Amino acid sequence: MTPKLFTTLPGYTGALFRADLFAGISVAMVALPLSIAIAIASGADPASGLTTAIIAGFLISALGGSRVQIGGPTGAFIVVVYGVIAEHGQDGLIIATLMAGVILVVAGRLRAGSLVRHIPEAVINGFTIGIAIIIATSQIKDFLGLTTTSLPAEFLEKIETLWQARDTFNPQALVIGLATMVLIVGLRRAAPRYPGLIVAVGLTSTAVALWHLPVDTLLSRFGPLPNTPNLPVVPDLSLSRMIDLLPSALIIAFLAGVESLLSAAVADRMIGDKSQPNAEVVANGVANIGSALFGGLPATGAIARTATNVRAGGRTPVAGMIHALVILLVMLLAAPLAGYFAMPALAGLLILIAWNMSEPHKWRGYMADRPSDRVLLVLTLVLTVLADLTVAIGVGVALGLALRLRRGDVPPADWRPPKH
Repeated sequence: MTPKLFTTLPGYTGALFRADLFAGISVAMVALPLSIAIAIASGADPASGLTTAIIAGFLISALGGSRVQIGGPTGAFIVVVYGVIAEHGQDGLIIATLMAGVILVVAGRLRAGSLVRHIPEAVINGFTIGIAIIIATSQIKDFLGLTTTSLPAEFLEKIETLWQARDTFNPQALVIGLATMVLIVGLRRAAPRYPGLIVAVGLTSTAVALWHLPVDTLLSRFGPLPNTPNLPVVPDLSLSRMIDLLPSALIIAFLAGVESLLSAAVADRMIGDKSQPNAEVVANGVANIGSALFGGLPATGAIARTATNVRAGGRTPVAGMIHALVILLVMLLAAPLAGYFAMPALAGLLILIAWNMSEPHKWRGYMADRPSDRVLLVLTLVLTVLADLTVAIGVGVALGLALRLRRGDVPPADWRPPKH
């Protein structure tokens, strides 16, 4: 249960600090536009994404059980957060996130972190691909520059609304979105250790500003970004409100716990270390409580940002703490510049994130799985997209565990680093 920070500080050297400093700055430049884009896709304001990266990112690194885990808002929460805000409002999301944090702290103290290995791999793959489809679909509006009043939360209604808005297509928005995606992929291959993501978004957004293209920006849609995080506020925790939000809180806690532990497992393979799963779950709980009190979003360990940290040379939790402090510094000193980020550029970024989330390099392997696993994956995917993530996870986990018990001894899934 001891945080990795306390076990890595003895013997900490100047060379380690320099490596962590470079890695922390690099990850911050990746997390900055990503946090804003995830907040917008979730139906929240851009500042809440930055607040989450600062508060939750710092706490997950400082208290977590992984040496290199990077925490913050992730794409996995977009579907849940969008639904909670649509149904219960921003204050409902804060309460649900706060409750999820408490659930995670209790789960970690009860040493439930090791239970993640019992969740069927097909279920995790199914709802992850389903979430990726929903994220990509939600970004079509900005990617194509379509004009609509609002997008429904339901998948089929969303597709119908986008189709009805096809006559408002903006070719310049599409060019900006595609250019951003090409730059991100190209820079990632040319210089994987460096934060090409913010360079790509910055270059295409600069083109929009210099050439006065008719494309929405953060500033034109949301107004100026605040240059300070929100002050902590305790929400109104009425019993009836908490009961209404309990299903959402359980899903947030489930996603945060699973994604964080899988991310830590990936990081362990990359650096040859062994993380503390229960400390990681507790840290995620504290981080979500902190994020909620500051008006932020749900948070967890982020696989892509954690891998970026490792590739940039980060080797202790100090890198993750530096990443959070750098985002805070940018928010304090350069918040107005973020207002120039072009919406199609952020949409292209999220579509690329959704593609990576679906892990297409594994699709052929799924076809070689046993038929019951393929059915379980497709069922979870379809329920995630067409029904509800709560239903998808509940049905998928129950059916998957039943199949596992019927088959007898099945080894845990062999998690491998995603190809980003």
